[in-house]
Amino acid sequence: MTAVASPSERASTQRAPAPADPTPLLHREATPFYLLLGASSLLLALGVVMVFSASSVVAFSFMGSSFAIVSKQVMWVVIGLPLMYVASRLPVRAWRAFAYLGLITSFALLFLVVIAGTEVNGNRNWLDFGGPFRIQPSELAKLSLVLWGADLLARKHKLLTQWKHLLVPFVPVGCLVIGLVLLGGDLGTAIILASILAALLYVAGAPIRLFVWAAVPMLAVVALMVQTRAARLSRITDWLHPDQADPLGGGFQALHGKFALASGGWWGAGLGGSKEKWGSLPEAHTDFIFAIIGEELGLVGTLAVLALIGAIGYAGLRVAVDARDPFVRLAAAGVTAWILVQALVNVGAVLGVLPITGVPLPLVSYGGSALVPTMLGLGMLLSFARPAGARNRRRRFRLRRAAR
Repeated sequence: MTAVASPSERASTQRAPAPADPTPLLHREATPFYLLLGASSLLLALGVVMVFSASSVVAFSFMGSSFAIVSKQVMWVVIGLPLMYVASRLPVRAWRAFAYLGLITSFALLFLVVIAGTEVNGNRNWLDFGGPFRIQPSELAKLSLVLWGADLLARKHKLLTQWKHLLVPFVPVGCLVIGLVLLGGDLGTAIILASILAALLYVAGAPIRLFVWAAVPMLAVVALMVQTRAARLSRITDWLHPDQADPLGGGFQALHGKFALASGGWWGAGLGGSKEKWGSLPEAHTDFIFAIIGEELGLVGTLAVLALIGAIGYAGLRVAVDARDPFVRLAAAGVTAWILVQALVNVGAVLGVLPITGVPLPLVSYGGSALVPTMLGLGMLLSFARPAGARNRRRRFRLRRAAR
């Protein structure tokens, strides 16, 4: 005779925990999404704190308030967060719909910079609208180039074995964008745009010999840019021969950046404890904020920043590798290359292993023109990385609402 289970036994059976997922944590479907969300949030929070610490002395000296600069950074973060959230909810077709509009807008703004741009620190790459609203269109061009290039190459993905379809019109248009940026003298941003161009071509299947051939004209352009401006030539010379650099002239910024890193030790002087920010280190809250992080938070703080950037890089590459949609694969690779190369150029300049090019540290350095497009790019990555289960639940919810 079969025993009948009591109601309490049946309830306990129903409440039995589900078996643990045997998949390694880094290989789970949701891992890229949470890595992107967590690392981006931590870098944004750290950026606000470090911008306040690095800029407080300069802001008080020139603007009368220690909060004058960080308040603008907070404003841009407040603007960027809802945009990032909306971006993370957009479907792939919406991103593809923005591709040509974004490129046309970027071209219009870059042409406007050439005609009526404002020069800052020797580079004519800003549009000044009065008050706090001064934008750098070349930052928007990074996102626009990613979207347009990914959409174009995805539409032609079956034809990319032919050179004419692989290179035209993607390479000429990309070179035109880079050329407009170079007209303003911004070599650093041009390098980031070139890295986006190269990343999209590589993921699209371009052979290695193409990049070898392209290296020659690229080096020629860089050499021309260096030779045509004395300040840029001085930076390269001081980087190649730091022992001969004038410590009170061209080598001043690089030298004090190293002083800041060296004096931080393992754990740093503590938040607000930097000495270099008291007028010794130029651009402490923008291009050289990594040096202030090293001085105040020590080696541990700098390694934490690098680990968070590395987490974004790993998650972005996972999204690109796992994607079945050619557009998602290309766009994810483009945004990831943009953030990683920009971080590499910035940190390399502070450490002295690369020349100083005036490139900000993503999500950390002061500046809304760089911050908001980066947050939009990360929002797009989040939309691609969102687990399929969450997307399916949203789809079922919308269907149920439509059926009522």
